[in-house]
Amino acid sequence: MSLGDVTTLTIPQLLARRAAATPNAVALRHKQYGIWNETTYAAYLERAREVAAGLYALGVRRGDKVAILAENIPAWVYLEVGAQALGAISVGVYQSSVASEVRYVVDYTDAVVVLAEDEEQVDKLLEHRHELPQVRRVIYEDPRGMSRHAGDDWFLSFDELLELGRHDPSDVFGRESALGRPDDLCHFSLTSGTTGLPKAAMLSHRNLLYMGQALSEVDPLRPGDDYLSFLPMAWIGEQMMTVAVALASGLTVNFPESTETAMHDLVEIGPHVMFAPPRVWENIQSQMFLRMQESYGVNRALYRRLLKWSTDAADASLTGQKPGAMTAFKRWLAYWGLTRPLLDQLGFLRLKRAYTGGAALGPDVFRFYHGLGVNLKQIYGQTEIVGIAYVHRDGDVRFDTVGKILPGGEVRIADDGEIISRSPAVCHGYYKKPGATAETIREGWLHSGDAGRLTADGHLVVIDRLSDVMHSSAGERFSPQFIENRLKFSPYIKEAVVLGDGQPEVTALLNLDPLTAGQWAEKRQLAYTTYMDLSSKPDLAGLIAGEVQAVNARLEPHERVRRFVLLYKQLDADDDELTRTGKVRRGVIRERYAPIIAALYDGSERVRVQAEFKYQDGQVQRVETEVPVHRVPGAETAPATVPQPRAAVGA
Repeated sequence: MSLGDVTTLTIPQLLARRAAATPNAVALRHKQYGIWNETTYAAYLERAREVAAGLYALGVRRGDKVAILAENIPAWVYLEVGAQALGAISVGVYQSSVASEVRYVVDYTDAVVVLAEDEEQVDKLLEHRHELPQVRRVIYEDPRGMSRHAGDDWFLSFDELLELGRHDPSDVFGRESALGRPDDLCHFSLTSGTTGLPKAAMLSHRNLLYMGQALSEVDPLRPGDDYLSFLPMAWIGEQMMTVAVALASGLTVNFPESTETAMHDLVEIGPHVMFAPPRVWENIQSQMFLRMQESYGVNRALYRRLLKWSTDAADASLTGQKPGAMTAFKRWLAYWGLTRPLLDQLGFLRLKRAYTGGAALGPDVFRFYHGLGVNLKQIYGQTEIVGIAYVHRDGDVRFDTVGKILPGGEVRIADDGEIISRSPAVCHGYYKKPGATAETIREGWLHSGDAGRLTADGHLVVIDRLSDVMHSSAGERFSPQFIENRLKFSPYIKEAVVLGDGQPEVTALLNLDPLTAGQWAEKRQLAYTTYMDLSSKPDLAGLIAGEVQAVNARLEPHERVRRFVLLYKQLDADDDELTRTGKVRRGVIRERYAPIIAALYDGSERVRVQAEFKYQDGQVQRVETEVPVHRVPGAETAPATVPQPRAAVGA
């Protein structure tokens, strides 16, 4: 049921209108102990009402900040919408954050109440309790292990909060939400923080609901269509889908039992729409690749043949051509012989819309999913513009672009190549950061910091962060992110950091993918114990050298990777090497791996380093190890083919 222009409402007002129009429609599902529990729009509204009244009783008022530190559970959206009804502002905190990161976010945003899902999250707050005097109450959703805090007034269970709200005879939700306006601030979403501490982008109801409505205009979704919410709710990508798109379109949001069971739960739900970063799509493909490699020879041959028929038909469609009669017939055979059973196994049989963003997705991965019939599209956006600003249209999907701007938006390319966007989704700035706000948002235009170009028909091609573009010692310009993304298209390379600014040649720090590289080693009876041991195997280095060589063949001579190192550990957000959204912190990498980087350029064949490993219990182990430096065969002489367009999807 259409509710008209939702951008004239606030999020709580929209929820109330949906509950009035379709009270018995399923708004949420949450899997607990193997059972999917349903929540109707009427019940959703009732929980939000109780939360609003409970928070009001705790003294939360208009303009206050309420932080949420939890996995994807119904309590998150109840608390978010309940707080927003009061005119308060919700703040998303990554559940994977370490204690110091939680302290920073809660302190920086002036949160007065925090929802911490369970004992693990509560302990992160307790560790810095004395540094958070503004926090009046910590609300926990899971009571297990919390009995030791009985009698401590700092803590309140989520059930007690709801009970507190039920005892208020007045309609706090209705009274306070009626005072809300579409341009009121309602949510703080943290930026990735690749170059420093994360900033809180200040988002309004209109920002979020415009994006949800505009996306629905491009890709119509029906009320009751299923969506699986499994990415961190603190990330703008999940916030826009679970809150903005869901309420604007009437989607049913499904919360998995846990992050670990998300892919299994996806199969049970069979969603109509899905959003995930490239690593998720790549992991699904890798799992299928591994299972097929372990199958019988006849099955492998049949799989390859049918998959080729599917991707051949997809290639025709993706290039705007109509598949010929024989190609269409082969695709029909492949559908019934391979594609349909695979889609059913993956939970994709009902999938109508699928999106990927946050990094570039390899053409082969793209072809694979389109060959299966998955309507997968690239998107591009940023936290400051509510995650999606550009998206492919049906029938106009391309490997090398991120599509066109959403309806109601404008785009320009500045003289220095920077992508500049304007739309009702552009945030109101950064909390407590007037200088950064003035630098990023000028006269309503969001300066992305990304370099890009527009095609003749309005498609956006994203190149790299302007600040990350490097120059060789000869003055030749290259994009490290472009090269990194191409390296990560390999199923054996999980992470890549390209170096070479001011240097005579390009080099790289690489992480093996332990799953695919491990299976490759096992099939060749190469024994190994740890990730460090696997990374030191000469045979693996030879495999990766071949993968890098294949990438070099598609690069200009000055862009080719000449030398590389297989790192002894995986880059980790807990070690500050990656952001919580998986982006590389280049400054940290340069400092932490300085001896290895020096060896890449001084001609060394190996370098001895002190490897440091941090464990969850806080212990640190230091091990001295020798890291080989590998040269890529033919890097200086391999002729470059026509280079692919420089497309890298940011978020």
